Amino acid sequence: MPRPPMHGHGTRTAGVPPTGPGTLQGPPAISLPILVPGSVQSLPTPRTLRRTITDTDLTVHPLALGTSVFGWTADGETSARVLDRHRDLGGNFLDTADSYTSGRSEVIVGNWLRSRGARDGTVIATKIGKNRDNPGLSPRSIIGAVQASLDRLGTDYIDLLHFHFDDPTVPLEESLGAVDVLIRSGQVRYLAASNFSAERLMEARVLAANGLPRFVALQTQYSLLHRTPFESSLALVTRAQGMSVLPYFALAHGFLAGRYRSKADLQKTTRAARAAKYVTRTGLRMLAAVDRIAEEHAVAPATIAIAWLLARDQVVAPVASASHPDQVEALVVAAGIRLTRGDMVDLDRVSA
Repeated sequence: MPRPPMHGHGTRTAGVPPTGPGTLQGPPAISLPILVPGSVQSLPTPRTLRRTITDTDLTVHPLALGTSVFGWTADGETSARVLDRHRDLGGNFLDTADSYTSGRSEVIVGNWLRSRGARDGTVIATKIGKNRDNPGLSPRSIIGAVQASLDRLGTDYIDLLHFHFDDPTVPLEESLGAVDVLIRSGQVRYLAASNFSAERLMEARVLAANGLPRFVALQTQYSLLHRTPFESSLALVTRAQGMSVLPYFALAHGFLAGRYRSKADLQKTTRAARAAKYVTRTGLRMLAAVDRIAEEHAVAPATIAIAWLLARDQVVAPVASASHPDQVEALVVAAGIRLTRGDMVDLDRVSA
């Protein structure tokens, strides 16, 4: 499998316009039938729209398909059908991690890439640092984790490597130095951070100014029901550094998709237990506003929750997962929704 051309730590490819993270690219949207119950017959589906992750040549669909459920609530066959549906609707950005189902998620993604011949058209982001075989962010763990991920994914390069968390036991300079070796060897193309504090992002930027790889993106929890941690400090730092933002838990464990509307809906599952904290008067008021706007746009509530994120500064592609193929379209079509000023005011007010 040929490796893509390398571009150092942030140099744009010739011919790639210097677009910001919010820039949409591609031909006009087309219409596809909607599979969400209760929706209208068709909705503009941006199959070819792309956003550019800052300071890279990675152009991605504005919805990153999360694969944490692969090998957990979705078996291998179902996961492949989810991936097929995502690709058929124009998706090209997959988010996984070496710790998801102990690496099973990466194996499922790798099998799908190989069986569909889809590697060249897919942007793969994976995270390292939490797998028990290569824990933490020491140079040895980083090298070992990347090699193991490459094997599971069945590829010889990772497009976007995330540090899954900040490891205070290892000097950040050492961790970045290990990634520098991987970038120069062509095994990693770009580096991103996940769950890093504003202070550590600033430290990393100083080190990058001295020649080490820079974080081009931040993956962080951010949604209508979880705003303050990002907006209080991380937003300022990521904006100042020009970093792209990739929010996870975009649907608040399924609550913003309307799956849990009462205590009776909370089945004895891990996901339901995580969503339980939102089944409150405040959470249900938030969901009611999402329901109303979703009805006005004739889409599913999940679509509106993701569309709100896509309208925020710096957000390139929220991460959301699907356990079944028929859940995928409600996620992908969010990139084609244009919320009105009134919609944004209402959602901002009720989620403040």
